[in-house]
Amino acid sequence: MKNLLLALISGVLLAISWPTYGIPFFIFFAWVPLLMMEHNIAKFSDIKKKRLAVFCFSYLTFLIWNFVTTGWLYNSQLPDGSKSLLAVLFPVLTNSLFMALVFVFYHIYKKSQGTYFGLVFLVAIWMGFEKLHLVWEFTWPWLNLGNVFADYHQLVQWYDTLGATGGSFWILICNVLVFYTIRIWEAGRKRKSLIQNVLMTAGFIILPMIISLVKYYNYSVKPIGTINVTMLQPALDPYTEKYQKDSLTIENDLLKIAAENSVLQSDKKSKIDLYLAPETSLPGIGGFSERGFNNSLLINNIKAFLSQHPKSVFSGGISSYYVYKEDEEKPSTASYLNGQGIWLDEYNSAIQIIPNQQPEVYHKAMLVPGVEIFPYIKILKPILGDAMLDLGGTTRSLGISNERKVFANPYNKSVIAPIICYESIYGEFVTGYVKKGANLLTIVTNDSWWGYSQGHKQLLVYAKLRAIETRREIARAANSGTSAHINSRGDIVDELPYGAKGALTAKVNLIDKETFYTKSGDFLSRICLFVIGALLLFIPGRKYLTRKK
Repeated sequence: MKNLLLALISGVLLAISWPTYGIPFFIFFAWVPLLMMEHNIAKFSDIKKKRLAVFCFSYLTFLIWNFVTTGWLYNSQLPDGSKSLLAVLFPVLTNSLFMALVFVFYHIYKKSQGTYFGLVFLVAIWMGFEKLHLVWEFTWPWLNLGNVFADYHQLVQWYDTLGATGGSFWILICNVLVFYTIRIWEAGRKRKSLIQNVLMTAGFIILPMIISLVKYYNYSVKPIGTINVTMLQPALDPYTEKYQKDSLTIENDLLKIAAENSVLQSDKKSKIDLYLAPETSLPGIGGFSERGFNNSLLINNIKAFLSQHPKSVFSGGISSYYVYKEDEEKPSTASYLNGQGIWLDEYNSAIQIIPNQQPEVYHKAMLVPGVEIFPYIKILKPILGDAMLDLGGTTRSLGISNERKVFANPYNKSVIAPIICYESIYGEFVTGYVKKGANLLTIVTNDSWWGYSQGHKQLLVYAKLRAIETRREIARAANSGTSAHINSRGDIVDELPYGAKGALTAKVNLIDKETFYTKSGDFLSRICLFVIGALLLFIPGRKYLTRKK
């Protein structure tokens, strides 16, 4: 019962730390009850199957954390209008399983090599697990620990140096220090040692926050220019309107909003340089053929609109597809349509439209598992069958762009990063746009699948971390909200509330200076991967030296 209580406490502490409803300071000791539970089972319990016990208790901890923080996924609807139980069960149960297995690996290593090496291994393997969640096809970094301060961005301004992965490392070290302090006190009951460890732990927690606050209040920016942006928010219901309404009706409504917001709201004399539409805002039903952009009525309508607003550019999200010729090389993502006898790739894309120029397109590269991509399809499809979730869009794996792409504006100095929805969770990934020359981050998103819930709120505040990491301002256009202007300190300067139909205009700064994090990326994660290898090689080496001795 004691171990069960400790597991429950850790689960609750992790859950109530999370944005956008929690208090992140609990995160500094949220792991401690879980570590105490493992220590009790490893050292004092007479349970025969200790690994199984550690797995079960830790699975309970992570299940609480995952369910409370991402339970909003249940708001996803199937085509018949019913709630999608699979949309919440699969990520919650699977991610909890992955986390529990990682913790069991820690338990096994600690039992073999002792507490000190075990705690080092825990920090390293959890950092490795978070790195894996950023790169593999089951990618789900929503609960990576460094995200916990997204609502309190003033305290993590140093993310411009170490990124959100640095935040994960910081949190893990603090939890280990708190646990170590408790264990030292239990073992020796020495007051001097306790005071020293408490002061060291407190300093490790507080000092980065002080540094961050100093950076926040002394931060200054030297932009290379500014542009005026209109972020369009059509507020279409993704289940009943967005992919069912006539394409021309959707476009006419979108351009009407744009026309009504063709000057800066704060300065009626300033014209708009960039109109930004949300993810898959066009064409509604179906998609654009990338072979036929020049003949598209919808694209030509946008060009006609832009001709009435000289030196303005339109960018936003579209659904598109590419049909391959018989002799063309086809990527693994291409699908064969039996009824039509053709091979094609479907994309979730961003487009830039300028009069008298060929449209530029970027294809979303970080896809949502189970919705936009069937993870490890060759291995799992024979086992699971057609397990893709049908939430009103496609039920086939989408094609991707293998490299980041930026859109340069011929009328000014702006070079925008066309970040599409889910991509905004990935720190090092976003730096790829900046390395290509982006001086402004634009995020186009449709996060209204989950209604008015923590889902769209969390995705919004995660964007603040990308602003800090790259020191770029963000213009964010969301289908139903929240559209927002975020400055390079991570402050939300202005926003259009969820559910509101209209537009948000903003004067945004263009910044070209690269941060240390932009240049180095998640180097702490790579160091931890090296440490994991070294610690694993240490086991046979230590056994050899012991036998020799």
